[in-house]
Amino acid sequence: MVSEPNNWGRFGPDDQRGTLNLLNGPAVLSALRAAVTGQVVSLAAPIGRRGPHLRGRPLPQHYMSIDGADFAAGARPVGAGLRMADDALIVSAHGTTTHMDALCHMWSGDELYNGHPAAEVRSYGAKKCGIDQVGGVVAKGVLFDVPRHLGVEHLPAGHRITPGELAAVADVSPGDVAVIRTGWPLVWGRSPDEYWSGQPGLSADAGRWLAARDVAVVACDNAAIGGLNEHQRADEELEDDLHLILLHRHGIHLVEMLWLEELAAAGRTDFVFVAAPLRLEGGTASPLNPLAIL
Repeated sequence: MVSEPNNWGRFGPDDQRGTLNLLNGPAVLSALRAAVTGQVVSLAAPIGRRGPHLRGRPLPQHYMSIDGADFAAGARPVGAGLRMADDALIVSAHGTTTHMDALCHMWSGDELYNGHPAAEVRSYGAKKCGIDQVGGVVAKGVLFDVPRHLGVEHLPAGHRITPGELAAVADVSPGDVAVIRTGWPLVWGRSPDEYWSGQPGLSADAGRWLAARDVAVVACDNAAIGGLNEHQRADEELEDDLHLILLHRHGIHLVEMLWLEELAAAGRTDFVFVAAPLRLEGGTASPLNPLAIL
């Protein structure tokens, strides 16, 4: 059992959804009031081989199993004059595309969130706390545009966002989705090597600040919620690791590698956040196309 403040046992001994349990019917209906204009903005980066990703991670593989060139070369039509195209997609979500981390993604010791045995994370998937436990997420989203607050295009690689910086931008209520913009994906277009030189992110205290406010999800446009060094590793000690603070101890799902530039340009702090991960049985993560309804 973890010793620092946590949500283990809070939602029952069998809980696998953490603070997503806060998103009950009344909370969802209340969140829908954050929509004002009805404009829908995608918060996902395109899935492809040329976008931001962590060095060394397997890139998405997108193939056409049959396409127009096959028919031009003499392939037999499906029916009388009927032709088609089919694709196949292989995606490793972590570090390569916009995705949601499941509560089974990271842990310390022998237990997952809420004391579920870590030994039940097997080669075919996790028996507990998998991404298939999430369902759909409809909540009020709150944008923390930290670069805009500081008057910069993007945060520098070594910047670790403090609770004071978050508090100066916005506040969150229980069940909200905290969406943090660092602007770091903009660096990729200038230089992949610079993108890989490190990444800004939340400090451990900022993670605890959000957890204390009972957010349902923490989402960010960087690759790991917390910051990374030039080796693409976190510098924090184990007790300050953002994944352990949020996923493991508080049962707060994480969304990483968002694209937030259109949302930031809209100038809205509050909006409706909608996301539905794939029902991948026992998955540690799922590719995601989160939506902001303004």
